[in-house]
Amino acid sequence: MVLDKLDLEVTEGESLAIVGPSGSGKTTLLNMAGGLDHPDGGSVVYRGTDITVYSPAEMDRYRNREVGFVFQFHHLLPQCTLLENVLLPTLLDRHGSREHAGRAEKLLKRVGIWEHRDKTPSTLSGGECQRAAVVRAMINAPSLLLADEPTGALDSGNVEALAGLLLELNREDNVTLVVVTHSLSLASKMGRILELKEGRLTTPGN
Repeated sequence: MVLDKLDLEVTEGESLAIVGPSGSGKTTLLNMAGGLDHPDGGSVVYRGTDITVYSPAEMDRYRNREVGFVFQFHHLLPQCTLLENVLLPTLLDRHGSREHAGRAEKLLKRVGIWEHRDKTPSTLSGGECQRAAVVRAMINAPSLLLADEPTGALDSGNVEALAGLLLELNREDNVTLVVVTHSLSLASKMGRILELKEGRLTTPGN
C-alpha cells in the first residue's frame, strides 16, 4: 500500500507543496487528485463530489475542464508547433476555437513566448518548452493545477522563472496549485508545505 489512511484537504485558491523521498507516493497522490489513478479505497472529493464514482465520460470531462497537469518533462509533441501543442486540450470543444485561440495568445504573451508560437519544440530551450507546457495546462482555465516535479529538468534560473509563473497563476487566476517537488527552494515559495513519508502526510520536521 503506497498511501495509508491519508487525509488531505486543499482550500480553493491555495498553493501547496508536497515533498518527500522518492517512492513515497507523491506522484500517486497527485494522479488520484487529477483522476489519472483510482484509489483502492476511500474517496477523492472535488467541490463536494466524489470523483471516484464518475463514469469514464465524466472523468474525461473533469480532467479536461477542471484540472491542468504539468510534468517534469514538457511532453510537447515534436511534430507540432508550440501554438498547436498549447491548443491540444481544446480539440474536444469544437465551438470555442476563436475563444481558445485568443486565450492562447494572451497566455503565451504573458509568459513571454508568443514570438515562438510557430516554432517546434526542438528549436526552443527547456525553459521555453516548460512555459509552453504550463500554458497548455491552463488553456481550458482549470480551477486546479497539479505540477509533478515541474522544475526537475531546469537550471536554477529557469527554476526561479517557472516558480514565479506558477505562483502568479495561483494568485491572479485564483487557480488552486498543488506541487510535488524535491526542490526545497520551490517548496518554500508555496503557502503550505506537507511531507509525504511512509504513506502519511505530516508537517516537515514532525
